[in-house]
Amino acid sequence: MLAVLRGADYAVFAYFIALNSSYLIMIVLASVEFAKHLRRAAFAGSDDMFRSPLTLPVTVIVPAYNEGAGIVPAVQAMTALRYPRYEIVVVDDGSSDDTFDKLREHFDLVEVPRVVPSEVPYESQVLSVHVPRGDTGSLTVVRKTNGGKSDALNVGINLARHPLVCMVDADSVLDPDALLSVAKPFADDPLRVAACGGVVRIANGCKVVAGRVVDVRMPRTWLVRIQIVEYLRAFLMSRTGWSRIGGLVVISGAFGVFRRDLLVAIGGMATDTIGEDAELVVRLHHYLRDRGEDYRVIFVAEPVSWSEAPSHWKVLGSQRRRWHRGIAEILTKHRHMVFNPRYGRIGLVALPYYLIFELLAPFVELAALVLLPLGLWAEAIDIGFAWRFALVAYGYGLLVSLVALFIEEVSFHRYPRWSDMLRGVVAAVLENFGYRQVLAVWQVWGAIAAWHGRPAVWGTMTRTGFDTPEPTPVETVGAGKS
Repeated sequence: MLAVLRGADYAVFAYFIALNSSYLIMIVLASVEFAKHLRRAAFAGSDDMFRSPLTLPVTVIVPAYNEGAGIVPAVQAMTALRYPRYEIVVVDDGSSDDTFDKLREHFDLVEVPRVVPSEVPYESQVLSVHVPRGDTGSLTVVRKTNGGKSDALNVGINLARHPLVCMVDADSVLDPDALLSVAKPFADDPLRVAACGGVVRIANGCKVVAGRVVDVRMPRTWLVRIQIVEYLRAFLMSRTGWSRIGGLVVISGAFGVFRRDLLVAIGGMATDTIGEDAELVVRLHHYLRDRGEDYRVIFVAEPVSWSEAPSHWKVLGSQRRRWHRGIAEILTKHRHMVFNPRYGRIGLVALPYYLIFELLAPFVELAALVLLPLGLWAEAIDIGFAWRFALVAYGYGLLVSLVALFIEEVSFHRYPRWSDMLRGVVAAVLENFGYRQVLAVWQVWGAIAAWHGRPAVWGTMTRTGFDTPEPTPVETVGAGKS
């Protein structure tokens, strides 16, 4: 028994070395990509793309459910994007609050007769279609019965009139050039680029005026500050690294652009998984690999979508259970792709990585909290090993977070105040004391719920809104954030 316990402790020790080393490798790959981006930024031709009549037009789809707190500034920002031709389709997924009323009042909406095509299936009922009085075709608001985020996006895809489709969360605020930047890969390589994701940053604590983030600051609560460090490490750095090696399988539902013809070809968004954004990308890889297509799915770090992060533990728990449940459902649904050489680096590298280092990571984290003290008690390991274990599991992880913060500061300098960067460093330290462990419990809970087939519950999200000082509790049963 002592040998088994000692072996388990050493196996977990090796796992944490491999996990943190993989993060560090992705950060190094991301730093190389950032350096390339900064060198060519001045010659990227964004102004030429903005003026060119050949730039592909985009339909921006915004699924919304009970987003009254921030829907108006979010749509305001989208209507003022720097892009030659685009339309915005807001799909009100059966909201029970004042989401539609605020849109109608601010944009002077009037109902118009319009038939919603059915190129991709949707299950809900479209109630009405609205446009601003004297509309020029730039904004459409659809009211429908509640059917969930995937169903709302499918309605938006059917209504989209342009060859590119951008999916954006209703609580998001885009930088002025965000759409121009994230659509540029389609102009640079129109025959191969199938999808492109942009980075999502946390808007909590930032000053937003007329739908624009005008002052970037660290939020007041440590819970959200820790999430900022987590976003930089796991989303910005990791997805940039995966993109560089051609293994990107996650594009956030909060900000991603896809070719509409491909969305129609694969049947739109899946309604049988809670992680519909990542499932869409995996299904896209599946479809294009089976057809033998030469294609690219990429991630660009400069276009920014600003979004609210949970500021309460209960809301955060609901979000992270949902995220991990999505990973479990996707890997189960597409299990025949895992370790399958037919799917190239997606089947042999990316999906196995998500299985071993994403899905199983919280199980190993919780196992370590049991095995290490048990090993010390049973004298299967000594105190020296325990210290090395802590350095690898938490010290190495802290180093990875600090490197991610440093590279972000050097590359993009989004947080101009040194005090904000210092708070980020402190948040990276605090992440290891309680936050990671609680997160692991929620993630295990989510995965088990997926495997047992329990009904998905979105929970309750508290939106503060971008311009409102007081929090407004909002149910997110419909179109939730991914």
